[in-house]
Amino acid sequence: MTIKEPQKIPDIIKTFTELPINTLMKKNLSDANFITPTPIQAEALKPALAGRDILGTAQTGTGKTLAFIIPILERLMNSREKGIGALILAPTRELAMQIIEELRTTGKGTGITATLAVGGLSEGKQIDSIRRGAKIIIATPGRLDDFVKRGLADLSSVKILVLDEADRMVDMGFLPQMRNIMNRVPQERQTMCFSATLDRAVAHLVHEYLKNPVRVEIGSIIKPAESVTLRIYEMAREQKFSLLMHLLGKEAGTFLVFTRTKYGADKLFKKLEQRGIDVGVLHGGKSQPQRIRALEGFKAGKHRVLVATDIAARGIHVQGIAHVLNYDMPNAAEDFIHRAGRTGRVEEEGVATTFVMPEETMEIQGIERVLGKRIERLALPAGLVAEPRSLHDEAFDMRSRRRTSFSAPRRFGHKRRR
Repeated sequence: MTIKEPQKIPDIIKTFTELPINTLMKKNLSDANFITPTPIQAEALKPALAGRDILGTAQTGTGKTLAFIIPILERLMNSREKGIGALILAPTRELAMQIIEELRTTGKGTGITATLAVGGLSEGKQIDSIRRGAKIIIATPGRLDDFVKRGLADLSSVKILVLDEADRMVDMGFLPQMRNIMNRVPQERQTMCFSATLDRAVAHLVHEYLKNPVRVEIGSIIKPAESVTLRIYEMAREQKFSLLMHLLGKEAGTFLVFTRTKYGADKLFKKLEQRGIDVGVLHGGKSQPQRIRALEGFKAGKHRVLVATDIAARGIHVQGIAHVLNYDMPNAAEDFIHRAGRTGRVEEEGVATTFVMPEETMEIQGIERVLGKRIERLALPAGLVAEPRSLHDEAFDMRSRRRTSFSAPRRFGHKRRR
């Protein structure tokens, strides 16, 4: 009997057709117009398909999702074992929903079933999907930890564990739930961890739970991609809305506009709506159906503008966003980087603009020190009208400044807990 040698994977993968994966999956990738791997896919897929643990660090928008979806599907298609075969942990519902969407596209026709375990959606439907034998769970740590403690999810058969945006999960306070979940997963497994940064908490996770991982590092993780043009307008607060309207009239494409607070997002949404702008709003105060409608409307082109708080800075992956606008300054340099990462994704070009008020000069200088460059300042357009401010706005702004003020220059790279 002749033993067939396994197909060798090239050191540098130029197209997905070179991968030794199921023919159906290759067709699905081709149908979805996935032809040439991104750098992180090209470097991570070979060791991941070989069953190695992966530690990947890269800027957002680099296509890391396929780097773990393809190995998961390939392994589960070749396995007849029962139970949950793969677990993907993500920081937000929105990111989990986009992962399962991409998984269903890539795994179409394979028979591999997947389900969500996230808050804000029907718990009963999620539990039912798990009981009916879903092979892959995409979960947020809080909801899955609750399911595990209530005996609703058995993780003893998991063969592949993925931590997507591990730093974000830690930053959101999910470390205890993550540890509890990972302690329920068999030690003999493949673990893939993807993170934009490797701070101390994430480094501890890597040391504890990954075995001799292959390190995949793509580009700088402390600055936006080169495809993103950064620029600043310095102005008074009363000029912000007029400048936003000017940019919407002058520049083509979609706008993702960030505010610091939920109140600010709702207020800006209403003002834009009154001006006839097709706009959606996304923040933690909205119900899950409202958030889904806003995001889907933006993705489908129904909304030209999406106003959001930092809940959208990570975990929202929408291709083709032309312009990210920091209507309000971010709370930390990391937030600036992740906001900017919503545009210029996967070899596209984009623009990230920041509105800076005089009292925020030190903060933007701190961001520039982290980036190692001075951001271009643009002159305000002539005749920009300053809008009158209400007493309610003045009182709110005073409260906001008290919550975010520092007695010493802000140390960017570390968030202030509020």
